[in-house]
Amino acid sequence: MPEQPPLPSTQAPSPPVPSDLTALAPLKVMAFRMLWGTWLVANTCMWMSDVAAAWMMTSMTTTPIWVALVQTSATLPVFLLGLPSGALADILDRRRYFIATQFWIAGVATLLCIAVISGVLTPPLLLGLTFANGIGLAMRWPVFAAIVPELVPRAQLPAALALNGIAMNASRIVGPLVAGALIASLGTQYVFVLNALLSVISGFVIMRWRRTHTPNPLGRERLVGAMRVGMQYVWQSSRMRVVLVQVAMFFLHSTALLALLPLVARGLHADKWVSGAGTFTLLLASMGAGAICAALGMPRLRQWLPRNALVLRATLLQSAATLVVAVAPNVWVAALAMAVNGVAWITCANVLSVSAQLSLPDWVRARGMSMYQMAIMGGSAGGAALWGQTATVTTVPTALFVAALSGSVCMYLAQRWITDNSLEEDLSPSREFKPPVAEEPPGKGHVVVTIEYVIDPLRADDFKTLMLESRRSRLRQGALGWELLRVMGKPGHYQEQIIDDSWTEHLRRFDRVTASDVSLRERKLAFHVGAEPPVITRCVIDALT
Repeated sequence: MPEQPPLPSTQAPSPPVPSDLTALAPLKVMAFRMLWGTWLVANTCMWMSDVAAAWMMTSMTTTPIWVALVQTSATLPVFLLGLPSGALADILDRRRYFIATQFWIAGVATLLCIAVISGVLTPPLLLGLTFANGIGLAMRWPVFAAIVPELVPRAQLPAALALNGIAMNASRIVGPLVAGALIASLGTQYVFVLNALLSVISGFVIMRWRRTHTPNPLGRERLVGAMRVGMQYVWQSSRMRVVLVQVAMFFLHSTALLALLPLVARGLHADKWVSGAGTFTLLLASMGAGAICAALGMPRLRQWLPRNALVLRATLLQSAATLVVAVAPNVWVAALAMAVNGVAWITCANVLSVSAQLSLPDWVRARGMSMYQMAIMGGSAGGAALWGQTATVTTVPTALFVAALSGSVCMYLAQRWITDNSLEEDLSPSREFKPPVAEEPPGKGHVVVTIEYVIDPLRADDFKTLMLESRRSRLRQGALGWELLRVMGKPGHYQEQIIDDSWTEHLRRFDRVTASDVSLRERKLAFHVGAEPPVITRCVIDALT
């Protein structure tokens, strides 16, 4: 088949390499600054709503499992819907999708506001509306995670993600403080009124963002196929697998403190300075303050220790802080421990988030980050239910003790048994591979590609080891299947066989080639000793009539 010029790239152009790598450097980029401010407000709304919902639940029932289920209802949708949301964010116009998800959240906030003001709110209805709000969060988070690398240069990505952590944790301070002040002065319903208003305003601000969406010349991927490719990419990436295990492990145990914090706040000794809802607000604000301080120091921390060491030490620090909160004699000791907990939380979350972002090319970024978020929320939702039930059958301090100790042990074991031995990959897009042109319509059947190699039989073991990398590469690009065939009776003759879902999906793989894939091809060709280059054959499976 003759060759055609490369298809136009669907990748966003890479920003120039910056000279400013300080913690606040990404804020000099106008688009990032605008969306970061919107993200700060959106997360403030989230925390206001969460604080008000958790506090309202404690006013309707004191059963620990009902209180903990507020956290589960907020996080479970992200686990259930994260992958479809990530796939949609990769195949649709990300700007329009971002706007739609924000207005969904604004609509749910309005309904919750009406339910509270009208006095019809019950524990089941509160959980249902919290779940609906979680659906909006599930749809919104992957698209925001995917657009951040478009806004800043790659070298500034760790700082940008740390700033996102600052936004989250500044909102952890501002949201609870505003919510606590409104609850104490005007009543819980006014928290939901303000939440609805700010959510609507955030949607209109996002509409000001101007982004040019470049449609893929091959058309949109189908949703089911896009989800399959996303899961396949993550499964074939050893680095992503390690990140997902570690982040799920961390949040499964660390969420015990957040899920049970309203009950901890109610049980703490009050004094003339702070009591009631103010205790809960102070503890959340302390955690946010600690996280902000740690985020500003993340560039230095990342230079000081490697990834795994930072994650393990952050886990140990978080466990220690949880133990202190469990036995704290008063609110001030607990607040100090919550600040330490914030330091540990942002350190672990930032290190693992950066590792996930750098393990994903742009074309699958939203899907990969949605699975990262699914791991977080799945761990959080499961942990909230687990530790809530543990507190129900035992006590709140006992549940916190068990969560802290098991969290440290599990992270240590996970780092010993689940390791990432892969080399650092260059995932920048490449147009080195030229897509073929079909001389006649190939039909709708699967495409089978065969590449024939002739190698020195004495190097067969090394060749097969390298071909395992080729298998991972082909499957990450979206191939349905891969096999290495040895030709009988011809020592040193091998055939690499790749199966694609269709001709269109075969062409998509050319648009997903990275610089690392080009390097891999060169290493494979170095084994070939035939007089001619490897022979490539493309076949289409015809349906029999």
